[in-house]
This record gives sequence, C-alpha cells and structure tokens, in this order.
Amino acid sequence: MTLKLILYLAVLILAFFGYRNYASAANLDLQIGDDAPSFTLNDAQGKSHSLNDYVGKYLVLYFYPKDDTPGCTKEACNFRDDISKFNKLGVSVLGISVDSIESHDKFTQKYHLPFPLLADINGKVASNYNALTDLFIMKIAKRYTFLIDPSGKVSKIYKSVDTSTHSQQITDDIKLILSNK
Repeated sequence: MTLKLILYLAVLILAFFGYRNYASAANLDLQIGDDAPSFTLNDAQGKSHSLNDYVGKYLVLYFYPKDDTPGCTKEACNFRDDISKFNKLGVSVLGISVDSIESHDKFTQKYHLPFPLLADINGKVASNYNALTDLFIMKIAKRYTFLIDPSGKVSKIYKSVDTSTHSQQITDDIKLILSNK
C-alpha cells in the first residue's frame, strides 16, 4: 500500500511540473518571421559566439539534449558530413545544449565536428527559444532547430526532427528558399 501511494504521488508531482512547464511555454513559442532571440555563448575552445556574428547569412541553430548520446551523435555527424553543402550555400551551423564546455570539447574532438557547439549551461538561451525541458532537478534542451535568415528573423522551425535525415532536410529547405528569391 505504501509503495502504491509513493508511486501515485510521484506521478502527480511529475504531471504537475510537466503541465506547469508546458503551460508556461505555450505562450512563448517563436513564430516564423519573429526576431530570433539574441544570445552570446562560448564554444568548446572558449570562443564567444553571438547571434550578431551571423547577421548577413543564414544560420542553422540546432538544440540537442546531450553530448555523445546515440541520437545527438547521429544528428551532429550528419551535420558534419553535410558541412560542405552548408558552406556552399553560405550557411553557418551552431549546436547548443546545456552540457559544459568540457563535454562539448570531448564530443567535438571525438567526432571531428567542424562547427561550434555552444555551452548553454544555465539553459537561458534554450529557454528563450522555448527549447528547454526544465525538470527542476535537471535541464535538457529539446531537439529543436531554428533556421535564422540573414536579417536575424526566424525563417523555419523544426520541432519534429529525424536525426538521420534532418541535415539533408535543412539543406533542401535552404535551396528552396534561395531559389525563390
């Protein structure tokens, strides 16, 4: 009986905080055409990157949950493998998670990632993009991607990401956008 009561309480607490997180985030959703929230974060080498550094070109800003996990590794390696396509299109790629600079450094070196991973250790930037799951005992970034146009506006939002095809999907979308200009 006591174990059941503890389980029910745990479920109720998780449901309460999950709903609270969902309800507070529902009003914060970015829309296509909105100004992308500004940020300044450090990469694995301690170099500072801000949104203003990428004005004048398209930027793929992808949030991911955790360094060196299967889905996140697949996604990062696909961006790595497609980086020449992005470069030819004049597009920069940045990855953001709440992992530390040290974790990003190991992940970047292990998989030879040719683009910066930014450390959002307090989750503020992910929160500004409504890409943060805050469970109070831990925070993780949601697997969301934002395509930001040269003027700093949100051009496309990806909230349902297939890590094995996502990079190609973005390059196809960018080619379509550029061909319509």
